[in-house]
Amino acid sequence: MTNAPTMETEPARTPRTSAASIESGGIEAIPAERRHGSPWQLMATWTAPNLEFATIFVGVIAVAFFGLGFWQAMLALVIGTAFGAASQGILSTWGPREGLAQMVIGRTAFGNRGNILPAALNTVMAGLGWFAVNSVSGAFALATLTGMPTVLALLIIVVIEVVVAFIGHDLVQLFERYATYVLGAIFLVATVTIFLHANLAGPVKGGGFSFAGFTLTAAAAFGYAAGWNPYASDYSRYLPANTSTKAIAWAAGLGNFVGCIVLMAAGAAAATIAGFNPDDPTASFTASMPVVVRDLTLLAIAVGAIAANALNIYSGAMSFLAAGIKIPFALRRAIVALGFGVIGFFIAWSALADAGTKYENFLLVIAYWIAPWLGIVLTDRVLRRGTEIASLVPAHARYRNPAGVIALVVAGFLSIWLFSNQTFYTGLLAKAAPIGDLTPLVGFVLAALLYWGLFRLFKPALGAPLSQRPADVIGVDAADDVA
Repeated sequence: MTNAPTMETEPARTPRTSAASIESGGIEAIPAERRHGSPWQLMATWTAPNLEFATIFVGVIAVAFFGLGFWQAMLALVIGTAFGAASQGILSTWGPREGLAQMVIGRTAFGNRGNILPAALNTVMAGLGWFAVNSVSGAFALATLTGMPTVLALLIIVVIEVVVAFIGHDLVQLFERYATYVLGAIFLVATVTIFLHANLAGPVKGGGFSFAGFTLTAAAAFGYAAGWNPYASDYSRYLPANTSTKAIAWAAGLGNFVGCIVLMAAGAAAATIAGFNPDDPTASFTASMPVVVRDLTLLAIAVGAIAANALNIYSGAMSFLAAGIKIPFALRRAIVALGFGVIGFFIAWSALADAGTKYENFLLVIAYWIAPWLGIVLTDRVLRRGTEIASLVPAHARYRNPAGVIALVVAGFLSIWLFSNQTFYTGLLAKAAPIGDLTPLVGFVLAALLYWGLFRLFKPALGAPLSQRPADVIGVDAADDVA
C-alpha cells in the first residue's frame, strides 16, 4: 500500500498593513512573516533623500569655498562620494539576515552598554543635526518660492517631515519611491539648465588646485554620502532573509552615489556662473533658470528636504532606542520621532542665520565620527564571519566588548587632534602643513587597526556557527514585552 501524498501548507503570514498604518514597536527584530519588498526599492530609498539642496551645496562649497576648479572639484567629489556609497551598499546587506537596525547590529562591536556612545552620536547627528540642516534648506526654498516668512516655511516643512516619519517604515519607503520619480525629473532639467550657463573652464577663485582644498572637498563629500551609513540596514531589515546580497549592495550603493554626484556636479557648475553668490546659494542656483524651471526647482528643493528628513527622524528614533532607552509604549518609535521633530524645529530655527558656514563644519564633523565607527564595524564583521549574533545583541544578554569604545574614542581623538581643519579648531598637523582635512581617512584606518588588535586582546564572545542562528532574534528592544 502506498502512502497518499501529503499537502504542504504555507506558514500563516501576518496580513500586510496599509502604508498609512502607524508602525508600532521600536527596534525589535522583524520576524520572517513580516518581511516583504524588493532589494531594488533601496535604489529609490537612497536616491530620493539626496535630491535636495544640501547635496547641491556640497558642490558649491568645493568651488566657492575651497577654491577648486570644476574638474578638480568633481574628482574630489567622486572619490569622497564613492567611498560613502560603497560602504552604504555593504552595510545594507546586513539587515535581512537578522532583521535588525544598523545601530542594533553595531552592538557586537561595542557591547550593549558601549553601544550607547555611537547610538547617542547618531541620535544627535541624524535626529537633530541632519534634520536641522535639511529643514533649513527646504524652508529657504519654500520661502523664496512663495514669499512667506522663512519661519512659517520651516514650520510647514517640519510638520510634513514628522508626519511621514511618525507613521513609519512603509510610508517612508513609499514616499521615497515616488519622490525619486518626481524630484529626479525636475533636478535633471535643472542640472541641464545650470550646465548650459556654467563656465567650467573659467578662472578659479583662490587660484586653482590645492591639495588642502582637494582633501577638504573629498572629506565633505564622504561626510555627506556616508552620513546615511548608520541607517543602512534600517531600510533593508524588512527584506526576506534570502534576498540577494549583491542586489542589495548595488541598489543601495548606486542610489546613494548617483543621487549625490549628479546634484553635487550641478552645485559645482553653478558656482562657476558669473555673479554666483555663495551667501545666498538657493537664489543664486536658480537665478539663471527660466521662471517655470526655477519655481519647480524650488519646490523640488523643499520636497527633497522632506524626503531626507523622513529618514533622519525615523533612524534618529531607532538610534535613540538602540542606546537601550526603555519606553513602555507600543508606539514608542513614533513617539520618539515626534519628539525629535519638535526639538529639531527649534534647532533649525536657530540655524537660519549663517547656514552656509555651519553646514560646512557639520559635514566634516559627520565624517569625523562616522569614519572610525565604520572602520570598527566593518572590521568586527570580518572577525565574526561565519557566526551568528542573535545571542549577543538582545538587551538581556549583557554582552560586553570594550574594544569598540576604546578604538572609537582613541582613533577619533587622535585623528581630530592632529588632522582636523575646522573654523573652530585646526589640528596640529593640519596647521603645520597645507594638507586640508585627512581626519576621516586617518580615523578610519586607525580605528580599524586598533579594533583588530583590541579584539584579539579582550577576546569578546562569539556567537554560535551561522548555521545555528535562530529564525527570529528575541529581546533586542529594552521594552520588548509591550511589542
